[in-house]
Amino acid sequence: MSDTKPTYLTEEGLKKLKEELHFLKTKERARVAQAIADARAQGDLSENAEYDAAKDEQGLLEAKIAKLESTVSSARIVDESQIDTSKAYILSNVRVKNTANGMEQTYKLVSAQEADFATGKISVKSPIGEGLLGKAVGDQVSIQVPAGKVTLEILEISRG
Repeated sequence: MSDTKPTYLTEEGLKKLKEELHFLKTKERARVAQAIADARAQGDLSENAEYDAAKDEQGLLEAKIAKLESTVSSARIVDESQIDTSKAYILSNVRVKNTANGMEQTYKLVSAQEADFATGKISVKSPIGEGLLGKAVGDQVSIQVPAGKVTLEILEISRG
């Protein structure tokens, strides 16, 4: 992986990634190794679908571990107290109004690894996240989303 760009995370986000990495390296590796051993014990490996599936799963697991290790090693903790609230940046809470229907929504701009739309955390790499980055209160931004074009007016920017 030649992707050496830093990944900006909160302390909580980095802790979760490290916990997931630890789980994958310990429990999941052991589980997959046992599945391979069990399949190997069944005899002829040339026609053993369980063995092939376990080896495939092992390859996917190792790829996931490598990706997580890369993310953790390039992680930079963002100090929320240092975030400028005059413009929307990562870890900003941005309250917006949809100019078409007047609905208000608050989003927290986070890294892709911490995004959780159900809790209002959207990735800075998502269409809405990218559209809001660097904008100020009072700005209107038109964003292309899967359902079409949406125009949002920024009402408030805060942090925390």
